[in-house]
Amino acid sequence: MKFPARLAAIPAIALAFSFGVGAVQAQTAMKISISVGQNSHQGVGIDTFAREVEKRTGGRYKVQTFYSGSLGGERESIEAVQLGTQELTLTSTGPVPNFVPAARILDIPFLFRDKAHARAVLDGPIGQEMLKEFEPKGFKALAWAENGIRHMTNSKRAVNAPEDLKGLKMRTMENPVHVAAYKGFGIITTPMAFPEVFTALQQGTVDGQENPLSVIMAAKFEQVQKHLTLTGHVYSPAIFLMNKAAFDKLSAADKQAFLDAAKEATRANRARVDEDDTKGVAELRAKGMQVVENPDKARFQAALAPVYADFEKQFGKANIDRIRNFK
Repeated sequence: MKFPARLAAIPAIALAFSFGVGAVQAQTAMKISISVGQNSHQGVGIDTFAREVEKRTGGRYKVQTFYSGSLGGERESIEAVQLGTQELTLTSTGPVPNFVPAARILDIPFLFRDKAHARAVLDGPIGQEMLKEFEPKGFKALAWAENGIRHMTNSKRAVNAPEDLKGLKMRTMENPVHVAAYKGFGIITTPMAFPEVFTALQQGTVDGQENPLSVIMAAKFEQVQKHLTLTGHVYSPAIFLMNKAAFDKLSAADKQAFLDAAKEATRANRARVDEDDTKGVAELRAKGMQVVENPDKARFQAALAPVYADFEKQFGKANIDRIRNFK
């Protein structure tokens, strides 16, 4: 009698197994990448995003996270998202103008008063209008996140004034606005993908670089840079980008889940930037960096007067003033 009972159980086991396989098959895996390490402001961002997507979609979508440029630098990751070979990336806006020219205006030096001003602009009508500019280029821009306020480091000398920058060979992002501005300082600009920067600094291919404290700390640049100056010359946004075709395939509820996950991730990302900004100078100084905390920013701005005139022609003074005066 027991033998037939075991036989009778087999269809039930097979049925349960088939449901299990179906459940696995129903889960859709996606990739998201950053160019810096996991223990960073961007790492916190994509880890939070992945967790929130899985939670908000009941596990039907799983986002695999990749760090330290393992899928390529920022430009390569943006290209992959545009082509659809990768679904998602979190990137600084450095290479973004190569894909969405309208975003160039955000990279003008000294455009924002501080982080609070920048966040208000990006979260308000100006930033939300700009997110729509990404759609014709094959992207769904989910949310503005944050890279932070950029400062300058180098291995040669302390920088107290713009004259001290003349002749320094500096790595810049692959961004035409940044390159034009830094040439205005007399810097010898060297555009370079982020994953190459540490080695270039180590080997002396370039003398310095500029990045937010969060990035300087995550990349361990104190190992290859002696001098840090808190120039605060550019506010650097970041952005969650998704392949538009992949986003369009989602149900209405899942689209909202991805958008809400990006907002939650942005909150975590900005909180980490604030934490890094609070403790960063002391940590970097303790690791041997010499820090100029209060350079004369008015002199740095004055040095860029000819470049500003060109920016006004490019972007329109009214458009720049709309951002600069936003409250």
